[in-house]
Amino acid sequence: MSFLRLCLLTLTLLFPALTTLAQEGPSGTITTEQSRQQDADIAVRIREILHELGNYDDVTVTVREGIVRLRGTTASMAEAQALEPLVSRVEGVVAVRNDVTETAELARRLDPAVDRFMARVNQLLVVLPLLVIAALVMGLITIIGFLVARMRQPWDRLAPNAFIADVFRQFVRIAFVIIGLVVALDILNATALLSTILGAAGLIGLAIGFAVRDTVENFIASVMLSIRQPFRPNDVVEINGDQGKVIRLTSRATILLSFDGNHIRIPNATVFKARIINFSENRERRFLFTVGIDSATDLAKARDLAKSIVHDLPFVLPEPKANAWLGDITDAGTELNVAGWIDQTETSLLLARGEALRLVKLALEHEGIALPNTTYTLDLPGPFLPAEASAETPTPASPTPPPKPQGSRAVAEVSSEEDGALDRMIDAERQSEEKEDLLREDAATE
Repeated sequence: MSFLRLCLLTLTLLFPALTTLAQEGPSGTITTEQSRQQDADIAVRIREILHELGNYDDVTVTVREGIVRLRGTTASMAEAQALEPLVSRVEGVVAVRNDVTETAELARRLDPAVDRFMARVNQLLVVLPLLVIAALVMGLITIIGFLVARMRQPWDRLAPNAFIADVFRQFVRIAFVIIGLVVALDILNATALLSTILGAAGLIGLAIGFAVRDTVENFIASVMLSIRQPFRPNDVVEINGDQGKVIRLTSRATILLSFDGNHIRIPNATVFKARIINFSENRERRFLFTVGIDSATDLAKARDLAKSIVHDLPFVLPEPKANAWLGDITDAGTELNVAGWIDQTETSLLLARGEALRLVKLALEHEGIALPNTTYTLDLPGPFLPAEASAETPTPASPTPPPKPQGSRAVAEVSSEEDGALDRMIDAERQSEEKEDLLREDAATE
């Protein structure tokens, strides 16, 4: 009983509120006048929005049953296409029909470009004071970097040679330019551009690196050769088959003077990877020549004689000892190889070899050891001889006696001063201060 009484009391309290809500709610159907008023309100709202934007003065708006139709022209198709999503956001719009097209008037189409240009000019005028300050700061930092790079004392002390010192100076200049650029961008509050600039610089550097790969390789080879020098000035070297005396090492190439007096220019990239023979690294150097002797003679006697002759020469070093050995047997006889060692700083290799060859030949001939004669005699048959000669009886030719040794057995002068002309030519070229040279006497060698 009590529960039913509680329910009746609740309904009695809620009944006046429900009656009030029923009386305030909409009733009946929407009339035509109400629909027209709503369309008019939508049209007015859209016109006010377009008027505030200012780019749609030639656009007309009509609304019927919530459907908006736009007609007219704009300065660009982008502005015309932007109307539909804008109008769709107005309350009560059911659909949008966009018939706006781009105008054909050149003046109107240029107006946006002129407006954008003037806006950028105004922005430039606003930023110009900061831009001038940023440029001045960057220029000041760059000038300081160039002044620091021009100082000789720290870089010449740190670098092993002048070429590496110049490389250090270039790095210092580039570092100060980058620092100035970063500071300038920070003043302009445009540090976000730094990553874009560095990315573009990286791509450009990569492209340039592929384009000038040989030049970069040659530059790196020049740095390595200038630090660890495989030769000195006036050294006799052989590089990839080219033999001569070293004149200078530049930042691009190694220059040799051939024994014919010609300049040989070899790129440093080639020198760095090449097989280099340095004949001047040691004072001792061996000369070698081959003499052919008749196979019918006493080969051991000829070998010992040649060895003793070379060993007793005054310009031949006692250690390592001179030596002689038999080589191959050929159609012309047996090859006898003779070798001796000299001090190439005091003795000319070519003159010593030639003088040793001359004295060994004289000694072999004096002992009656025949040298092979490779002259061929052609015996022509009778029909090819003249008639008078064919009628006569041929007389056998007497054997030719071995030739007597000729020439003096005195040892000729073989001093290295005979080769001083090339050294004087190299010294004269190295004394020119206008030409670059990375070779130094106190540099580390390999």
